[in-house]
Amino acid sequence: MKLGLLYEIQIPKPWTPGIEARAYGEVIEQVVLADKLGWGYVWAVEHHLLPQWSHCPAPEVLFGALSQLTKQIRIGHGIALLPRNFNHAIRVAERAAVLDILSGGRVELGTGRAVTLQELDGFEVNPDDTQAMWGEAVEILVRSWRDEPLEFAGKFYNIPPSYVVPKPIQKPHPPLWLAGTNPDTFTLAGRKGLGMLGFVTGTPEQLAPRIAAYKEAVKHAEPVGAFINDQSAVLIQAYCAETHEQAVREVSQPLEIVAKLAAELFLPWAEKGRERKAETYKYLAEQQQAAIRAGADMSDVEQRTRDGVIAVGTPDELVKLFRRYRDMGVDQMLTWVQFGGLDHSKIMRSMELIGKHVIPELNR
Repeated sequence: MKLGLLYEIQIPKPWTPGIEARAYGEVIEQVVLADKLGWGYVWAVEHHLLPQWSHCPAPEVLFGALSQLTKQIRIGHGIALLPRNFNHAIRVAERAAVLDILSGGRVELGTGRAVTLQELDGFEVNPDDTQAMWGEAVEILVRSWRDEPLEFAGKFYNIPPSYVVPKPIQKPHPPLWLAGTNPDTFTLAGRKGLGMLGFVTGTPEQLAPRIAAYKEAVKHAEPVGAFINDQSAVLIQAYCAETHEQAVREVSQPLEIVAKLAAELFLPWAEKGRERKAETYKYLAEQQQAAIRAGADMSDVEQRTRDGVIAVGTPDELVKLFRRYRDMGVDQMLTWVQFGGLDHSKIMRSMELIGKHVIPELNR
């Protein structure tokens, strides 16, 4: 099993002068450390118009810096948004190719559609069109790297014969992934031969059927790319300390902040009574609000730790939990380490413990 780092670049209020520059500097320092400690991947989201939750609207710029400061770690878009108002598909293909060149062939390209009403409305994207937009765009990505010239005629794209340069180093092209939360997306990723970025939290038992569905679908894949990327990844908040009690104590307040921000993230869906097929954001918002009303206290963190929803504890406890996920078919744990205003020095100490004691055990 591989470990990946996942970044939203969260900056909760209160904001002080220079806080965003400081946050980016800390993220770079964390990734450089991860490269030395043996993390396999670093992923960063593309999010827009989500203050506090994510200050990462241009991950490709961050990746350019990381490509020059790291040597081994794979650099992954987690994700590039493919609805056309966010990004033209050819531009995504061009940026990924340049990054692949600069990184020496270390790019992983995750794709997706966006899940928040703030982003969709802000960029004037009709949620009902995003599935079809994604389908056309991901095909154009592959053909941009393969065809000379590229030509495409569809509902959202009509591209005359065009020569897309440069081409990526990796042949036939960088590995492709699809991000999602609902069960249908896990199956779709498998059918398309894409790696699955499972940006959904829950107990291992709750996630197991989705992983199983992906693994079954990928057996019968008709890949949209030139090869099948049979990999599944699961998101988890992670924090490690010398003792269990210390880990829970130090991470409780940041986890509470994340819960409150998450409730606000999906609240517009609930307020406007809008839902997208197979993804009921109104329900998510109501659940988050209920959790806040109930109070996020120490016992809540303890319960989520016992349930395996979060990875908080000693190195041995993290190894045990990650092995549970590995046994059900998960290939990569997306460790979310920078969240809720957690102090940078504590993140670095946690990462050092994971690098020294957890990663070697997962490689056995």
